[in-house]
Amino acid sequence: MEDCIFCQIVVGEIPGEIVHTTERTVAFRDLNPQAPLHVLVVPKGHFANAAELAAGDPAASAELLTTAAAVATAEGYDDYRLVFNTGEGVGQTVFHTHLHVLAGRSMTWPPG
Repeated sequence: MEDCIFCQIVVGEIPGEIVHTTERTVAFRDLNPQAPLHVLVVPKGHFANAAELAAGDPAASAELLTTAAAVATAEGYDDYRLVFNTGEGVGQTVFHTHLHVLAGRSMTWPPG
């Protein structure tokens, strides 16, 4: 999708601080970090949300999780939080599936 900012980061049209890539995923630092570690893991293919990705490319869906774990480990974190926002009503602002990897500070439950 040519107007999708995450698609543009994936193909290198917009710079991003890439920290990890795989066959199906790209991980880059969030521009507005909410924790010392805040990385977004996105599929290389465009899917609007986590449910759409799971239905359309289950292997990429699973790879988001393994990429998130690899990023956390590489950054020195054993404890981390993973967050998908699916839909505008819960805070999704970019409609390209993305998994937030957060670590390095105390987090409460429930979030938000």
